Amino acid sequence: MFLIFGLSVFFRTVGEGTFHCPRCGGDRAYRQRVGWRCFTLFFLPVLPLGKVGEVVECRTCKTRYDVSALRAPTAGQLAAALPAGMRATAALVLRAGGAGHPAARARAVEAVQGYGEARYGDADVETDLRLAEPFLEQEVTRAGAQLAMEAKEWFLAQAARIALADGPLSDVERNVLHRIADLLGMSRAHALGVIVTTEGAAR
Repeated sequence: MFLIFGLSVFFRTVGEGTFHCPRCGGDRAYRQRVGWRCFTLFFLPVLPLGKVGEVVECRTCKTRYDVSALRAPTAGQLAAALPAGMRATAALVLRAGGAGHPAARARAVEAVQGYGEARYGDADVETDLRLAEPFLEQEVTRAGAQLAMEAKEWFLAQAARIALADGPLSDVERNVLHRIADLLGMSRAHALGVIVTTEGAAR
C-alpha cells in the first residue's frame, strides 16, 4: 500500500459581509478567509503547519484581495455617512450661533436634505442640537473620510452658509467652521480660503 502525502494550503472562512469589489465595480458580498499550510495524507489535511495569509474573496467574481480592501467604503456606507455628517455639522454650527434664528435653521434643513435626507425637518434640528459634541464630531470625521478634497470644500461651504444665514460670522462661528474643516481633514489655510470665498459670495 502506498502512502500519498504532501503539503497543501487550505482556506477557512472567518467572516462575511459586504464590501466594494474593485473588479465588479460595486457593493458585493464577501468571505474573509484564512489560509493554512497543512501536511496532507491521501490529500486530506492532517497537521496544520502555520498560517500563510488572509484574504477577502468576492462571492460574485471570486477575485481575492488583501484584507485592506475592506477599508474602502461601500455605496451604502457612503450614502449613510454624508447626510449624517451634514446633520452633525449643522448642529455644531447652529450651537455656535443662530440656533433660534429661522433663516439659519431653514438653511440647515436645506443643507441636510441636499445630502439625501429628504424628510429632515425642524424637529430633527432640535433632536440634533441635543446630541453630545464628541458624537457630532465623530460623524463629521466619518463623512470627511468618504470625501475627495473638492467635495470637502463644498461640504465646508455648506456649513459656512448655515452660519451666514443669520448675518456676518461671529468669532465663535468662525472657530467652529475651522474645527469642522479640521475634522474633514483640511488644512487651516485651505479652510480659510473656502470660508472667505463663501463670505464674499453671500454679500
